[in-house]
Amino acid sequence: MDRLAELERRRERLVLKAAAQRSALARDFRPLEPPLALADRGIAAVRYLRAHPGFVVAGVAVIVALRPRRALVWASRGFAAWRTWRWASAQLRRLVG
Repeated sequence: MDRLAELERRRERLVLKAAAQRSALARDFRPLEPPLALADRGIAAVRYLRAHPGFVVAGVAVIVALRPRRALVWASRGFAAWRTWRWASAQLRRLVG
């Protein structure tokens, strides 16, 4: 009986400690909420464009039709952004995984 009571007290202490740790984590990560929300919106936009590639093709076609030279400049910027994204996502996977 004494052993069971001791286990119950230990469990209560651990539950309280876990609750305090969750609270501290929530408090410490609160400043990161706005940047993470922005990243979530960006990821959602990329997923949407992947699911609807026609929008991307139509946008590129309009840009090329209106200003071919500017389209080349934007294409190079897009390629640089794509390479940066690939590098950043690989680094993030390496850190997390």
